[in-house]
Amino acid sequence: MKHPREILLGAQAAGGQLPVCDHYSGVEARMLKSLQLQSELAEEFGACVFDVTLDCEDGAPVGGEADHAALVTRIALEAGVDARVAVRVHPVDHPAFESDMAVIAGQAGHRLTHVMVPKVESLDDVRRAETALVAASADHLPLHVLIESPAAVHRAFEIAAHPRVQSLSFGLMDFVSAHGGAIPAQAMSSSGQFTHPLVVRAKLEIAAACHAHGKVPSHCVVTELTDSEALRAAATRAAQELGYTRMWSIHPGQIRPILDAFAPQERDIERASAIIEAAALADWAPIRHDNQLHDRASYRYYWQVIERAHQTGRPLPDTIQSYFLH
Repeated sequence: MKHPREILLGAQAAGGQLPVCDHYSGVEARMLKSLQLQSELAEEFGACVFDVTLDCEDGAPVGGEADHAALVTRIALEAGVDARVAVRVHPVDHPAFESDMAVIAGQAGHRLTHVMVPKVESLDDVRRAETALVAASADHLPLHVLIESPAAVHRAFEIAAHPRVQSLSFGLMDFVSAHGGAIPAQAMSSSGQFTHPLVVRAKLEIAAACHAHGKVPSHCVVTELTDSEALRAAATRAAQELGYTRMWSIHPGQIRPILDAFAPQERDIERASAIIEAAALADWAPIRHDNQLHDRASYRYYWQVIERAHQTGRPLPDTIQSYFLH
């Protein structure tokens, strides 16, 4: 029997298998604890529900970039065989960028899921990062890019169109500060970032660019580290109002609220499972379900619900779960 991904052409965005949470850590003890937590939650949920991104940009002390790159490389190489580990390198115009790519991607590229490049301003920055990957013999790795300025937002569609790019993330704080005080500090809060027009416009542009080119839009951080309700509310709005399918975490306590916010509701999982089961039995021809017509257009949508349920560790019927066993 063919897999729904083979039948439902267009059902998966590029990188559609990415976990909905991307957890960042740059301090050695926290990086190791993050990988341990990833393993524990994978066992609990039956799937890897968040990526761990080892951070060089904010994690490396000034003057200690080379040592930090060596540390990140060692941690990536020693991570468990099933770990999903990525790295955020320095921006392409930083003196440490080339060495980050040469050392980390060159030595640990086979253990990485992707490389995050911050402060991408243009397509030329993406091409420079791609060239560095090729030079490090890591040209199999996708790039995730961080959009952090008004000019980068303007170019989001052409950046998302690059075949090496798998995901675009929004950098809220840098975006706000790039406006020279024209956007108030409140716009960096968990609530204010959803009300200021320029910030909301930037988020929508990035999400639209990603969906136009089959890439994954990743929502920015919430800086209120221990306010789980604020985090949950922001994640819910990002997922349900702005079209984001992934979100950053910067504290272990943020991971579960993100998973909850991005997970489909139980009733939606039940409906999607029933429709996909019936569609498979009908060899993907049109069906009638609850007195409504469904065909491959709606099958694509309901398969995406199932994919997201799997990515967030939600229980699925055995017949549906079997699609994820290979």
